[in-house]
Amino acid sequence: MRRGRRWACVAAAVAALLLAAAAPAQAAGYRYWSYWLRSGDTWTYAQTGPALHIPADGSVEGWRFAVSRDAAAQAVQPRGAAGFAAICANTPAARGTKRVALVIDPGTAADAPGGATPPAPRTACARVPADASSADALAAVARPLRYDSAGILCAISGYPVSGCGEQVAASGRKSTAPAGTGTSGTSPAAGTTTGTEDGGGPSAGLYAGIGAVVLLAAGAGRQTRRRRRS
Repeated sequence: MRRGRRWACVAAAVAALLLAAAAPAQAAGYRYWSYWLRSGDTWTYAQTGPALHIPADGSVEGWRFAVSRDAAAQAVQPRGAAGFAAICANTPAARGTKRVALVIDPGTAADAPGGATPPAPRTACARVPADASSADALAAVARPLRYDSAGILCAISGYPVSGCGEQVAASGRKSTAPAGTGTSGTSPAAGTTTGTEDGGGPSAGLYAGIGAVVLLAAGAGRQTRRRRRS
């Protein structure tokens, strides 16, 4: 009975350490411009990149710079309630073109990289050719835009001046590896694995602890075999 309890304790310790090794590090986010589509009063995280989306005349689209989790349900939405009629009130319709209302929200000081001061949120009405993409509409009203070598949008109207979709650890420090591309063309890919300064994987001490428990289990097994032979 005592041997059974001892083995149960050893097994429980091994399981606890293995679970700790498998658990993810502290939650992290990504600092990036997320891309949104609005219907009525509801923002929806875009499921395609802006270069692939062809908005209809009268559309409202939004951009928000923030530290967000890399999932649509956890991304930070643009602020502001102005609709198409208000944003495009001073931009008359013209034959062969369409109007797209844009909400451009550079976020808060807490989201700014390196202590930068974000510009004020603004709205703009882009009048573009009827076949223009959302990327074309943004370029019409918010230059300069900055893209990385993979075509990911890094800056709108020059903000921020550096960086592109970097991972930010729970401590607020950015990771040593950049984020990948995402479904919206602006956000990191779900499932992207990057190293962080905090150390995203199990520590050496944890592996040493697992090794110690395994050795303990082996020793208990040897003692049991000796008792059975004696």
